[in-house]
Amino acid sequence: MDANTLEPAAEQAGHADQDVSLLHKMGYAQELSRRMGAFSNFAVSFSLICILSGGITSFQMGFSAAGGASIGLGWPLGSLFALVVAAAMAQIASSYPTAGGLYHWGSILGGKTWGWLTAWLNLLGLVFVVAAINYGTYDPFFRTLIAPMFGVKPDSLGWLDQTIFLTLITASQAFLNHRGIRITSKITDLSGYLIFVVTVVLVVSLLAYSPVKLDLSRLYTFTNFTGTDGGAWPKQTMAMAFLSGLLLTAYTITGFDASAHTSEETHEAARNVPRGIVGSVFWSTTFGYVMVCAFVLVMPDLGAAVKQGTGFFEAILAPIPTPLRIVIELLMFFINYACGLAAVTSTSRMMFAFARDGGLPGSKWLRKVNPAHRTPGAAIWTSAVLAIAATLYGDAFTVLSAGSAVFLFVSYAMPIAAGIFAEGRTWTEKGPFQLGKLSKPFAIAAVGGALILAYVGIQPPNEKVLYLIGGLLVVLLAIWYVGGVRHRFAGPPIAQPSREREQQLSLAEHEISAK
Repeated sequence: MDANTLEPAAEQAGHADQDVSLLHKMGYAQELSRRMGAFSNFAVSFSLICILSGGITSFQMGFSAAGGASIGLGWPLGSLFALVVAAAMAQIASSYPTAGGLYHWGSILGGKTWGWLTAWLNLLGLVFVVAAINYGTYDPFFRTLIAPMFGVKPDSLGWLDQTIFLTLITASQAFLNHRGIRITSKITDLSGYLIFVVTVVLVVSLLAYSPVKLDLSRLYTFTNFTGTDGGAWPKQTMAMAFLSGLLLTAYTITGFDASAHTSEETHEAARNVPRGIVGSVFWSTTFGYVMVCAFVLVMPDLGAAVKQGTGFFEAILAPIPTPLRIVIELLMFFINYACGLAAVTSTSRMMFAFARDGGLPGSKWLRKVNPAHRTPGAAIWTSAVLAIAATLYGDAFTVLSAGSAVFLFVSYAMPIAAGIFAEGRTWTEKGPFQLGKLSKPFAIAAVGGALILAYVGIQPPNEKVLYLIGGLLVVLLAIWYVGGVRHRFAGPPIAQPSREREQQLSLAEHEISAK
C-alpha cells in the first residue's frame, strides 16, 4: 500500500484534472508522472534536509565557532530564519506549483532576467548539495564508520577510493531517479520514517550510555573555539564566531525547495507542496535541535571534540553497545544515501524546468522526458555528472557545504524579494496557502536574513565561495549580453492559454503517453 492517503478513484481523478488544468494555465503539458501524494512530497524535502546528514557532517561549523552556545542558542535562531523563508516560499509555491519552482517564481514576479539569474544560482547550489551530501556519506559514514566493519582501515583509503565511491553512489542515485518517481518516492518515504526513528534511538542511546554527567549550561556557554587546530574557522571575534556558527543550521536546514521542484509530480500540488515545504523544515529543526544538543551534552571533553573534526561523532558513539551502534550506523548510511537520492531528484527537475524554456545550453536535449518512465533522463544524468565533477576538488566538503547554503538561500530570497513589489500589483491571485498580513514582514525578514547569511558564508576560510559567486556572475552576464541569451530566452509562457495552446499541450501529453 502506498504511504500516501488513498482516495476514491473519482475524487483522485478530479484532483488530477485540477492539477493538469492549473499546469496548462501556466503554459506547460503534464509530461512527468504525477504519482506523489502529501507525505511523499514532504518526505522528499525531509530526506534532502536530513538532519542525520548535515547535522553531523557540518556539526563542527557550529561547535568550533562559539562552542555550545552556537548549538543551544544558534540552532533555534537559524531555525527561525529557515521557517520564515520556508513560509514565504510556500505561499509563492501555492500560487505557482511547477517543477523548477524558484525559476518560475522569479520570472513571473520579477521578470525573465531575475528569474534567469535565480535559476542559475539555485541550480549551482543544488549541484553543490548533491556533491556535499555524497561527500559526507563517504566520510565519515562510509570511510570512518562502515569500512572498519569489513576490516578496511580508514587510513588506507585514498583519493582514488573516494572518487570511485562517489562516482558509484551518485550514478546509482541517478539510475534510480531515471527509473521513475515511484521507486524514488518509496525510498524517500522510507527514509522519512527512518529519520524520525533513528534520531530518537540515537539520542536516547547517547544519553543512556554516556559516562558524562549532563550539564545543560554547556548549551548556552559561549566559548570562542575559532583558530583552534582541527576547527572549521580561523581566529574571529566572539560576535563573528556566533554568526559563523549559524552556517551549521543554514546548511543542514536547506534543500526544502525539493517539494517545489517535484510539484508536477505531486497530487493537489497547490496544497501539498506548501505543506511539504513548511512541514519538512519544522520537523527537521525540532528533531535536529534535540540531536545536536545531545551531541554537546555527551562529549567527554569539549576542547578535545573541536580538535577531532568529524571524528567527534565516532568518539561519542563509542560507549553505545556494539550491536546497537552497528545498527544505528548502517541505518544512517542508508538515510544519507537517500538524502543524496532526493538531492538528485530536486536538481534534475530544476534543470529540466529551466531547459524547458530554453534557459540552459543544450536545452533541447536537457528538457527531454523518457517516455517509458516519465522522468527527465538527460537532466538526471547531467546533474549526476556535474555533482561527481564537483567532488574532485580537494577541499570539497567545506567549500561545497558553505557554497550550497549561500547559493540556495540567496536563490530562495530572490523570488521572495520580487514578491514584495509584485504582491497586490501583478501578483493578485494566490493559492490555498496564504500568510495574510504576515506576507510582507516574512518576505522582508527572509531577504534580510539571506543577505546576512551570504556575508557570513564568504568569510575566511570560505572566501572561495565569493570567488565562485563573482566568477559565476561574470560568466552569466557575458552569456546574457554577448551570447545573445536576452534575445533568445523568453522565460515562462505566462500568457493566458488559448484554445490552440490547450490543443498543443493535450497533444504533447497524448504523444508521451502513447510511446
